[in-house]
Amino acid sequence: MDRLLSEEYPDAVCELDHRNAFELLAATILSAQCTDARVNLVTPALFERYPDAAALAVADPEQVEEMIHSTGFYRSKAKNLIGMAAGLIDRFDGEVPTRVEDLTSLPGVGRKTANVVRSVALGLPGLPVDTHVLRLSRLLHLTSSEDPVRVEHELNPMVPAMGRGDFSLRLILHGRRVCVARRPDCGRCVLAWMCPSAGP
Repeated sequence: MDRLLSEEYPDAVCELDHRNAFELLAATILSAQCTDARVNLVTPALFERYPDAAALAVADPEQVEEMIHSTGFYRSKAKNLIGMAAGLIDRFDGEVPTRVEDLTSLPGVGRKTANVVRSVALGLPGLPVDTHVLRLSRLLHLTSSEDPVRVEHELNPMVPAMGRGDFSLRLILHGRRVCVARRPDCGRCVLAWMCPSAGP
């Protein structure tokens, strides 16, 4: 399955614009309940004003809220962004940590976000489980669980450690382009022959 997806999506990349781990961490926090395209419209101005953790940690919450308003849930996201930056300054010398446990100790950072940052920006193993990965994993009967953490642990052994991030990105692209939630295009799906949920 991983081979088929890699042939179908050879250039699968994270669609959140970023130049470093700090920017990806912030962008992924903003992406909750929001499209990557919308986040990408907001982050250039945000990162120009707050280029690093030191700048964002002392930001005026109202100014951050105004800049990220269009991403939704802007009050809690602004609080998380500033709290995340303060945590980086206070506990990690302003640098994005590499351990999942350290990443998830920061405000607004769950396992999915931690795995995105690890696999995309830090070159480390990480399998982000978003709604697409969760849905496709269940359709393909790779798991019966609805718990993202459990699904992550069940999928991990199926893919080489350093390929987990790419596997997740390809499942996400497949979920966006072919196996869409409301109307899956099984006739165009490279996995249809092995999918128990595929239509006629």
